[in-house]
Amino acid sequence: MSFHVVKGGVLTTIQDLGRTGFLDQGVLESGAMDRISLRTANLLVGNEESEACLEMTLNGPEIEINKDSLIAVTGEGMVPFIEGERFPVGTPIYVPAGRTLHFKSTKTGCRTYLAVAGGLEVPVVMNSKSTYLRARLGGYKGRALQKGDCLHIGEESDLAKKKIGHFKQKNAANPQSESWSANGELLTTEESETTIRVIRGTHFYRFTEESQEQFFSRPFIVSPKSDRMGYRLSVDSSLELTESFSLLSEAVAFGTIQVPPDGQPIVLMADRQTTGGYPRIAQVVAVDLGRLAQCRPKDEILFKEISLAEAEALFIKQEAAMSARKIGIYLKHR
Repeated sequence: MSFHVVKGGVLTTIQDLGRTGFLDQGVLESGAMDRISLRTANLLVGNEESEACLEMTLNGPEIEINKDSLIAVTGEGMVPFIEGERFPVGTPIYVPAGRTLHFKSTKTGCRTYLAVAGGLEVPVVMNSKSTYLRARLGGYKGRALQKGDCLHIGEESDLAKKKIGHFKQKNAANPQSESWSANGELLTTEESETTIRVIRGTHFYRFTEESQEQFFSRPFIVSPKSDRMGYRLSVDSSLELTESFSLLSEAVAFGTIQVPPDGQPIVLMADRQTTGGYPRIAQVVAVDLGRLAQCRPKDEILFKEISLAEAEALFIKQEAAMSARKIGIYLKHR
């Protein structure tokens, strides 16, 4: 045992980059809602980018750390405290055994990620450690963390061992952090934080001209009923089809925006179903999925249309920036 859960927080689950390759068998991908934050947290502690982390929502857990550990916290929504002392987000933090880690919520953001050098030792189910709550699959007993849970930590990488040794030489008795950080979005943008870019969905043309115009001109409110399966959005005037039609269920993706009969859109998220039978008005572009995942209930969002070519170019640019971040973190560790 290395982590003892004193308090579970609102919703704390184990997630990695998802359970890919099983959609044809009806098994969801799950995985982190904000994958750039998860990847960054792992790099900061010398793990592989795909290693499992704790995904914490709105209000974080309280954890007793029973082994000298190297941790990192990324994302938005909360900041870490060790024995009452605040520590920065986006940097390696050395925590001596016997210290308690807790989190305080901030006014913006929704999801924060905690990585530990060596990763979380839970069973790998269908090539992933991710938790799918509705099926009680993966993660820690297929559920969110609760008071009294104990998590085991794996073997640290040579890079992490070297970093821990460096901290111990400076002051083995007290928690310490680096003076540099890596966190947040990778691409600079002129867009508002509330603007989410999309491409037209396969059924966009089946909506009335008024609804098409409304979709890109009016703000939508994130409903408190939103969760890891989907973000329910509300707007004063419901989106309407030109005429009703029958639709066979088809494959859906992270970020697919469906419109059910009530005219209030739903953005499908990490724990989405494998297929959907509602009209698809749009698709959130990959680079904005993490930004969307950081929206809180009652936040306003605006949709902006871009082309498929623009979306692909942004994704390539983001991955290039992620590679630069990875190199930068490695050089800092050395």
